[in-house]
Amino acid sequence: MSGGGPNYEPKERAEPPEPGELVVEDRLRRIDDVVSKRTRTLAVVLDQLEDAFNMAAVLRTCEAMGIQDVHVVRNPEVAFQPNATVTQGCDKWLDIHRHETFDECRAALKATGFSLWVSAVREGATSLFEMSFDGKVALVFGNERHGVSPEVQTQADGVFWIPMRGFTQSLNISVAAAAAITRAVSWRIERRGPGGDLAPDEARELTRKFQVLSVKQRKKLYGDR
Repeated sequence: MSGGGPNYEPKERAEPPEPGELVVEDRLRRIDDVVSKRTRTLAVVLDQLEDAFNMAAVLRTCEAMGIQDVHVVRNPEVAFQPNATVTQGCDKWLDIHRHETFDECRAALKATGFSLWVSAVREGATSLFEMSFDGKVALVFGNERHGVSPEVQTQADGVFWIPMRGFTQSLNISVAAAAAITRAVSWRIERRGPGGDLAPDEARELTRKFQVLSVKQRKKLYGDR
């Protein structure tokens, strides 16, 4: 007896609807507004951080200030696992690039036209308040205990420090990053206006990504896309 028949034939899976069709209007407007202010010409590098709260705090600042790309240099002793209570899910909106070494990170950034500026208090460092943030700039922040190593500093395009006006002469890594990122973003707003700098194709791609991330059953509908 032969089997088969239309009921046994494999059925083609229907294409899922476009994510924009599943997201409420208020969220779509919010996505458009966020994308319009996003930057991919200002990046942050975290070199071998070891504190989960600091990791999370810097990511949260980056997302809040419109930075899309964060580069993480692996600490061989501590996994990069930002504290979820602090991030509150902000990391899902970011593109986090992981690198085994600073050399690898530097090569990736230089290949796309970035200059790298390291945060370190040392003689000859440029004041944060005197820096120009034209072009593509990556701000590098180092380990909580040891800072950015001398080897990494020699590979950077420049070193900057944050002038302090009190008895305190050092800042926690997350605070230093927040101060520098805010200064860089405000410098650009003052000179370019409040908009971001994404190319049209980058804006379209990021808009769709954010729409997918806004769908509750996104994994079921879109897998890991």
